[in-house]
Amino acid sequence: MATAAATSASEPEAESKAGPKADGEEDEVKAARTRRKVLSRAVAAATYKTVGPGWDQQEEGVSESDGDEYAMASSAESSPGEYEWEYDEEEEKNQLEIERLEEQLSINVYDYNCHVDLIRLLRLEGELTKVRMARQKMSEIFPLTEELWLEWLHDEISMAQDGLDREHVYDLFEKAVKDYICPNIWLEYGQYSVGGIGQKGGLEKVRSVFERALSSVGLHMTKGLALWEAYREFESAIVEAARLEKVHSLFRRQLAIPLYDMEATFAEYEEWSEDPVPESVIQNYNKALQQLEKYKPYEEALLQAEAPRLSEYQAYIDFEMKIGDPARIQLIFERALVENCLVPDLWIRYSQYLDRQLKVKDLVLSVHNRAVRNCPWTVALWSRYLLAMERHGVDHQVISVTFEKALNAGFIQATDYVEIWQAYLDYLRRRVDFKQDSSKELEELRAAFTRALEYLKQEVEERFNESGDPSCVIMQNWARIEARLCNNMQKARELWDSIMTRGNAKYANMWLEYYNLERAHGDTQHCRKALHRAVQCTSDYPEHVCEVLLTMERTEGSLEDWDTAVQKTETRLARVNEQRMKAAEKEAALVQQEEEKAEQRKRARAEKKALKKKKKTRGPEKRGADEDDEKEWGDDEEEQPSKRRRVENSIPEAGETQNVEVAAGPAGKCATVDVEPPSKQKEKAASLKRDMPKVLHDSSKDSITVFVSNLPYSMQEPDVKLRPLFEACGEVVQIRPIFSNRGDFRGYCYVEFKEEKSALQALEMDRKSVEGRPMFVSPCVDKSKNPDFKVFRYSTSLEKHKLFISGLPFSCTKEELEEICKAHGTVKDLRLVTNRAGKPKGLAYVEYENESQASQAVMKMDGMTVKENVIKVAISNPPQRKVPEKPETRKAPGGPMLLPQTYGARGKGRTQLSLLPRALQRPSAAAPQAENGPAAAPAVAASAATEAPKMSNADFAKLFLRK
Repeated sequence: MATAAATSASEPEAESKAGPKADGEEDEVKAARTRRKVLSRAVAAATYKTVGPGWDQQEEGVSESDGDEYAMASSAESSPGEYEWEYDEEEEKNQLEIERLEEQLSINVYDYNCHVDLIRLLRLEGELTKVRMARQKMSEIFPLTEELWLEWLHDEISMAQDGLDREHVYDLFEKAVKDYICPNIWLEYGQYSVGGIGQKGGLEKVRSVFERALSSVGLHMTKGLALWEAYREFESAIVEAARLEKVHSLFRRQLAIPLYDMEATFAEYEEWSEDPVPESVIQNYNKALQQLEKYKPYEEALLQAEAPRLSEYQAYIDFEMKIGDPARIQLIFERALVENCLVPDLWIRYSQYLDRQLKVKDLVLSVHNRAVRNCPWTVALWSRYLLAMERHGVDHQVISVTFEKALNAGFIQATDYVEIWQAYLDYLRRRVDFKQDSSKELEELRAAFTRALEYLKQEVEERFNESGDPSCVIMQNWARIEARLCNNMQKARELWDSIMTRGNAKYANMWLEYYNLERAHGDTQHCRKALHRAVQCTSDYPEHVCEVLLTMERTEGSLEDWDTAVQKTETRLARVNEQRMKAAEKEAALVQQEEEKAEQRKRARAEKKALKKKKKTRGPEKRGADEDDEKEWGDDEEEQPSKRRRVENSIPEAGETQNVEVAAGPAGKCATVDVEPPSKQKEKAASLKRDMPKVLHDSSKDSITVFVSNLPYSMQEPDVKLRPLFEACGEVVQIRPIFSNRGDFRGYCYVEFKEEKSALQALEMDRKSVEGRPMFVSPCVDKSKNPDFKVFRYSTSLEKHKLFISGLPFSCTKEELEEICKAHGTVKDLRLVTNRAGKPKGLAYVEYENESQASQAVMKMDGMTVKENVIKVAISNPPQRKVPEKPETRKAPGGPMLLPQTYGARGKGRTQLSLLPRALQRPSAAAPQAENGPAAAPAVAASAATEAPKMSNADFAKLFLRK
């Protein structure tokens, strides 16, 4: 060892004397120096571990001169050359990163990626002691993956030198096989144990490892074969006559199990065995082959799919559960968990099977422990773990420590903390012997209830800004225990007083729960008192509480009690009815106010129309009466210019051909239609509008009517085209399309059904494509009576089983996206978000069967490239939809009351300028000139003229020439 150190120390000295290197050898010099540096550190660490801290250079045969030479060589090696500086800079950078990672872990020890990065850097720098400590810390918190364990084991195997080191490696292997059941780790374990066969008990150790490996993963259809072969090779290498029977036994055991490449194993056995294969072995072999054919479809599905293959594993698990072989069921669960260790539902299903079927203490508790280490954020796993520990008689101190770990696991919801506290309090309650007046367990239970209430108030409410237990379930349970099991009604009443002071006094069900507790374990006086308080405080269902009070007094109370109850209930109900009437009057007043505002807007529009008509008659161009009538019929479209639409078959201009070929008719051929001049068309449109009967909407039929909008404006005969669609939902009574003043279809209609269930079924047709546009189907509601009503089909709250995908290419179809998503689970629904015209917006919502599949899909799909677009995937949690505030009169500071600013049908425009045609501005700016002289100016123009006299062209010239 000392020689190796001296040799490695002398090499740099020789290199320094050799002079400068050629350009082609520079990279090799740098790599060699790096390897020597790591090697020297490894040798020093191994020497220290073998000899101990008392080792010094002289005892190992290294003289002081050798040490000086080593120091000189080191200084020569570290001379300021180009590559030495580069290496030092890289090492310094790594050291800074290591310090940062260590500091981050001191703040948050549950950062998985930080542990992995720290181990990688320490291993790169050759810090073997620190690497070992970092790995040990990480393995105490998280289960390590197969790759991390194999890397750790290979490092320790390469450093092992004596028996103590070998025992340390054995301990690491034992920890590794407990985290996950991996055939590769078992194979490494068996092969490493073969190296210790020369030690005492080495042969028994090897056989023990291989037998455990076979019982663990020997049934693995694709990877179990390697273990069987390794075990047989080991037994065959031992040249003893007694060992031949051991090899025979291994062959026979293997051939009775369905494994891939069984035919080759059978042929090998026939060739190896001197005697013919027994008939019983052949029968077991054929039976295993038949079983293999049943398992092959599931194994091939796993081989063809990409990781994590959750849906394939779930199908495989269902198949094994039907067969019912416990060993195979356990193995398929373990295989699935290797790739899906972060799926809580899979752990829950596995632990549930073990709890109900196998009930083996060590196996059950091991799986529960691994489950909470893999998914510590899932409260259901912790609750099941506590129940399993209690079920198998684990020591109370161990259960308490596990509960404390659960509190520090970092749950994502406030209600999760309530659930884990309930599970622990239930466990403590079952420990108490309530036949005794007082006991240590009872005091511990009461102390736990007190601590739970303080924890929820201080820790949970401060973290989540909400109470995880608004109904005070924990306090209710405590009160029931005190009343029913401890006969302590005084404590129960104190707890219920605290419950009511936390905002629950307005709920009738809370008072009735208290009343029932008093009824069962209290007395009539306190029951009466509770109901009297309930009558005064309840605001949701006061009639129910009053009825309970009167019923109790009718059966148990005196005449005085009855009179008091009747008086209180009547007074309370009268006050409630008065409040409800006031609320109804207020609502009616708001409705009337809205109707008055609508009437004012209607009158304002009428006055505006009259003013426009009057100004047009005074304009320089006079129009006939027919054209004025025409304009009157089209005024509705002038009120809302944002609603003007392009009609597909527009009217041709003068000078164009009057015969126009239009789209194919029912026969599929183009038909020539004679288009009349625009003036005749306008006359026909006006006459059509005058002749069109107005159908008033009947609000009493809103429950059997749906409102259909966003239809194509070019749709011909909407009632005829829409009827077949909606008749699939039920009998259609009437379809009322809405037309404009010119007779054009406005893109929406009302569909009236015969039955209400048909209307509800029609709502499911929302977003159905009709002539290339998504059709909107919503309930029919009178907005004047329900101004705040707004239909939004999809949920706006957090949905853990649904994903929101953004950044999709516009060319991505629903089928293509579904093909991508179903690789990570069962897709129940997929919706591409489109605009009103049906064009994609690059967004999508994907609903999976459960939360675990959605979380798995987020990890696998976020950042994926789809048609050269990098998509973003997250759990669906839309922002809260803002409810528009009701317009109110505002008052400017220091000024008069201002009316609220009103916008058009599409909201606020880009500008707020009042644009007025120039033709309408002329009368107010100057007197209009008529053919036979100036026309009479309006009064407004006259007043303006008195304020500002007219100026001629000469006056303007003087202004420009004036200096």
